[in-house]
Amino acid sequence: MRLLIKLVGLALLLVGIYFLGQNIVFTSRISPYWWRDISAAGSVLALTAGVISLLFFRSATGSLGWVLVGLGIVLVFVNGNVILKPTSLWYFFLAFASLTAGLKLITTGRIDF
Repeated sequence: MRLLIKLVGLALLLVGIYFLGQNIVFTSRISPYWWRDISAAGSVLALTAGVISLLFFRSATGSLGWVLVGLGIVLVFVNGNVILKPTSLWYFFLAFASLTAGLKLITTGRIDF
């Protein structure tokens, strides 16, 4: 039964991420100057290193993974190549509710209302 609850939680989490990700577009542009692409490459590297350290080396790295994820997010917005498409409040509510309910099912195995 626990496995089924965790699988339902994972499915809800993935559905929430999918629907939230439908309205965010990351673009890149080719620049003739090498220093303009540093924030784009840095954001990809920081996000990748942060996620890997959070998933595989959580006890060894401590909160370094969260710092790298935050740095990656900041560098994406500094780069200026993020497009947030408009969405309805209902669409956002369903996506965020699915995301949080899935995370709650994975971590605790139940949803408290």
